[in-house]
Amino acid sequence: MTLADVVVILLTGLVVGALGRLAVPGRDPMPLWLTVLIGIAGSIAGGMVAIALGFGAGGVFVLSVLAATLLVIVYRRIVLKRPVTGPGANP
Repeated sequence: MTLADVVVILLTGLVVGALGRLAVPGRDPMPLWLTVLIGIAGSIAGGMVAIALGFGAGGVFVLSVLAATLLVIVYRRIVLKRPVTGPGANP
């Protein structure tokens, strides 16, 4: 694995994680490194499902963002102990 591969993985994780955060309404006070990790985890999970279902590159990207969105929701519910919607979602 070269330095270019690592940079591409990190940038992809940043983009997918940021899109996952944008898909969930309200504030998410998480650091940049956690956004990248959520994006990388979403890319791995979504990519595996998309490949198993036989989707192309577009499907991999969409399922990666959906998986990252689910991880942001899980982070909000478990770590921040906040609901996803309603009056307590945005303190």
